[in-house]
Amino acid sequence: MPQIPEKIHELTVGQLSARSGAAVSALHFYEAKGLISSRRTTGNQRRYGRDTLRRVAFVRAAQRVGIPLATIREALAQLPEERTPTNEDWSRLSAAWRTELDERIKQLGRLRDHLTDCIGCGCLSLETCVLSNPDDAFGERMAGSRLLPVRRPAPDGDEG
Repeated sequence: MPQIPEKIHELTVGQLSARSGAAVSALHFYEAKGLISSRRTTGNQRRYGRDTLRRVAFVRAAQRVGIPLATIREALAQLPEERTPTNEDWSRLSAAWRTELDERIKQLGRLRDHLTDCIGCGCLSLETCVLSNPDDAFGERMAGSRLLPVRRPAPDGDEG
């Protein structure tokens, strides 16, 4: 991994990619989504602050556990722009996600435990279905996988 001298306070997109392990295209995508930011040189080249390395690491870790990009962006907006985030900053942000992650773990456990039953039932609208309709709102009104109302023939026998 290439080392960046301490006196360099900004990174090119290539340096940021090499140090963070994220592809250049991913870094451009993160920037377009407002997850990281850069300044432009007079030659219109991107330059990233060194603190962007930690932001990219945070984004990638959050993505690995399934946090949506919009949620990641909201979290990063709470971090200071002028300095590298501290352990306290990261702890505060990760604590806010604990409930969401615990709920996902619970859902995945239910999925694992009921996957065979649900696929085998065929209707995907049972009261206990944890895949497509965990609250089974439609199951209270009708049986089966139908989500559209049943068309009844017109009184004259025409379906029109």
